[in-house]
Amino acid sequence: MRIAIAGAGNVGLFIANDLAKSGHDVLLLEQDPLVVARQQERTEAGVHWIQADVCEVSSLREAQLGTVDVLVAATGDDEDNLVVSLLAKQEFAVERVIARVNHPKNEWLFNETWGVDVAVSTPHLITAFVEEAVTVGTLVRLLQLEGGQAQLVEIKLAPNAPVVDRSVRDVGRPKDSTFVAIIRDEHVVVPHGDTVFEAGDEVLALVTPDSEEEVRRLFTGA
Repeated sequence: MRIAIAGAGNVGLFIANDLAKSGHDVLLLEQDPLVVARQQERTEAGVHWIQADVCEVSSLREAQLGTVDVLVAATGDDEDNLVVSLLAKQEFAVERVIARVNHPKNEWLFNETWGVDVAVSTPHLITAFVEEAVTVGTLVRLLQLEGGQAQLVEIKLAPNAPVVDRSVRDVGRPKDSTFVAIIRDEHVVVPHGDTVFEAGDEVLALVTPDSEEEVRRLFTGA
């Protein structure tokens, strides 16, 4: 897969190296020549450096952004990340755009209107995983997908949860949702129709805004 990463700071550089190790063809776009000179020695084979202003269409055209499958907007500036996301989607028809949110208060902007398919806000992720680790009987949002049109959620089943000791088939699945996995005793269980929910199970589900509340009621009874 051909992937472009906008921004060669520590975050962008780490992502580029990680993807290159997995065999992907990576373009790392950075405007500051000093950053390029300083960071180039730290990159893996398969990472190709391009000095470019990611907010300028002409620079992105020279970088051949239209040839990539995925763009990751990973600069330290939310405005730059929004601009390059919008240009990637509207001017170059990049299929998948993932954008880093630096300031949590700006997260509401990172949606399909700005060309963003997936927004990643580190503070919100940390909050979600803390809640996931310590909360029983409460639905926790882990990851937003497709500009909020889908959410990966998790709930740890309390002993009195309505679904405990019932099978997936008996419980049923709310419309526009799916059970992705069950974490049980540090093992991943792929849920099938005859899988029985147990107290303490961590259930991962993919939901839409319309189905989230129904999934919450199903697992909590509230």
